[in-house]
Amino acid sequence: MFFTLIFTVLFYAAIIIFVGGLAFKIRQYWQTPAPLKIPTTPAPVTQSGVIYRMLKEVTIFESLFRSNKWIWLFGWCFHMGLFLVFARHLRYVVDWSWVALIQPFGIYAGFLMIFGLSGLLARRFLVERIRYISSPSDYLMLILLIAIAGSGLLMKFAFHTSVIDVIDFVHGLLSFGFHILPPDFLLYMHLLMVVGLMIIFPFSKLLHAPGVFFSPTRNQIDNPREKYHVAPWAAKLGSDKE
Repeated sequence: MFFTLIFTVLFYAAIIIFVGGLAFKIRQYWQTPAPLKIPTTPAPVTQSGVIYRMLKEVTIFESLFRSNKWIWLFGWCFHMGLFLVFARHLRYVVDWSWVALIQPFGIYAGFLMIFGLSGLLARRFLVERIRYISSPSDYLMLILLIAIAGSGLLMKFAFHTSVIDVIDFVHGLLSFGFHILPPDFLLYMHLLMVVGLMIIFPFSKLLHAPGVFFSPTRNQIDNPREKYHVAPWAAKLGSDKE
């Protein structure tokens, strides 16, 4: 009962911080002006081309693939594994048919996550120029993600916990009810790390997930000769002078 109450409060607080912090940062990104036309060339010259470019960037990490194949491999494996694991965990919230179909893939996606994260962590240690610019938070973030994935795999393959009880707990959170968590130390550690990740997400480098959509090097049309680019704040400044 005590741990159930603690995690109920923690999850509500984490959700508020996660959603509020994410909304604040997206609003900040949205309102930050882009004073110059700076798309990375070769860049699309139409809006549909920009959409296609962004689609490739967020699905296959095109620019990373072109710049470094090894980093792309580890990064793509981690993100694809994370997507499948997240989709698998939707079973705790919804009962959709495609979520049921993805369960077998989501089970082993945790190993894909750890493979990608381990490569990215090793890169921080082994590549001198990357090690030079890495801060303690860069290492801790990767270790936290590995620990979350690892504890989840342990609960699946070694120390089983009651999935039904966890589903009841999650449904209780969504309906503002109160359902007891199973007494499982590994589950408590897993949930505690997930809560920590949710809290720090809006204030960490992990925010590149929504931030890529606001990158002027990716979301701008390459038409500086056809259309003169004036940032809204610059246009307002010019009209005030007149």
